[in-house]
Amino acid sequence: MVESLKVWIARLAGKRVLVVGDVFLDEYLTGRAARLSREAPVPVLEFESRQHIPGGAGNPAANIVGLGGAAAQIGVIGADAAADTLRGVLSTRGIDTSGLVTDPQRPTTVKMRLMAHMGLRFPQQLARLDTLSRQAISAAVEAQVLGAIESRLGTADALLFSDYQTGLLTPSLVAAVRERAAGKLLTADAQGQFDKYEGFAVVKCNADEARDYLRRDLRGDADFAAAARELCDRLRLTGGMVITRGGEGATVAAADATVAHCAAPAVTDVFDTVGAGDTTIAVLTLAVAAGADLQAATVLANYASGLVVRRVGNYAPTPDELAWALETWG
Repeated sequence: MVESLKVWIARLAGKRVLVVGDVFLDEYLTGRAARLSREAPVPVLEFESRQHIPGGAGNPAANIVGLGGAAAQIGVIGADAAADTLRGVLSTRGIDTSGLVTDPQRPTTVKMRLMAHMGLRFPQQLARLDTLSRQAISAAVEAQVLGAIESRLGTADALLFSDYQTGLLTPSLVAAVRERAAGKLLTADAQGQFDKYEGFAVVKCNADEARDYLRRDLRGDADFAAAARELCDRLRLTGGMVITRGGEGATVAAADATVAHCAAPAVTDVFDTVGAGDTTIAVLTLAVAAGADLQAATVLANYASGLVVRRVGNYAPTPDELAWALETWG
């Protein structure tokens, strides 16, 4: 099985994906814990570094480029300094930013994490401060976003929707794109917003999101199989439904009525689950666009996300790292 999966790694390269969604700037401020403050029972950090990386829908785009694909970012940013920084961070990763629409009425979403070095392998997060708006985009901005998508449809192999629920992916925008992108591969990381993505090819969610939407507890393989089958049928998906389950892998219900449980690799040194879902939807999209069946695509995505959880923060694995994971954990 390892060798058959490795074949797909090279086939991910060259696929062109429009990544439509809530794009963020992730900022990490790291300092060394020097002492406790005399003002409050909190550590005093002495500044060491500041790092900016793509967040939200920027992370699937970074993963696509990291695996050899081409990603065009479609989203909304503010008219502020953070927007300039975000454009630069995305461009440095090789992501096309010409599809970003500026809305002066809202801030660029920034998620700032305060990290402390305390003698461990990785710094620990002390606090997070988010700058964002959850207001739905205006009709005028929605028209600009739709125009950015339409002008790029001809060269796209797939459209990936990354829904972080900060106002971009309105039901009307998703419906308009679905109508105009007929015949294109449509995938979504729904993050609980399932109904908007009816008629897509592949929709992915995690276990908690499936529980919340279906309003019932899900525990073993049988429960998740029934849930994935119900979601696939209810959303009328043409490819299938993928429910990720952390260390238990993922459950896949394909449109042909088959259901499979894809085990997670035996990953050691798990440090941070941030970004694993973004990697999963990116690999699913690339692999299905390359011709892989949904079960093989999901297994490949499990290995890729296994690489991510061994790091702190968002991370985009390379083809060589994915091949190493298959050989090592296979």
